[in-house]
Amino acid sequence: MKILVVDDEKDIQPLFQQRFRREIRNGELEFVFAYSGEEALKCLQEYLHQAVLILSDINMPGMSGLELLKNIKEKHHQPPPVVMMITAYGDADNYNKAMKLGADDFITKPVDFNSLKETIKTRING
Repeated sequence: MKILVVDDEKDIQPLFQQRFRREIRNGELEFVFAYSGEEALKCLQEYLHQAVLILSDINMPGMSGLELLKNIKEKHHQPPPVVMMITAYGDADNYNKAMKLGADDFITKPVDFNSLKETIKTRING
């Protein structure tokens, strides 16, 4: 399963690679990282729907995670990727906006990686 992680904080990449090293080594998961909404859209075009799960930060400079979510839900249908929004702010406004735009899940930072692993396993196994 290919997972696209979108976050403007560059330290997110080694963190995910460390927390999911067993799944990566076993070939269960493959992570691709984008550091802006604009870069994420380029990745989606490049991988032509191979990314079946997208984890996106909400607050990013340039295109926000909510704008990215809107774009993904409008333009990527076959198959529609699962989009989980990540934010440092667990406020109701961002949650409501994300859900209204079609987010499949909402994660608050700091990310609980054990919970995230279980969610990903559930998504993989249907």
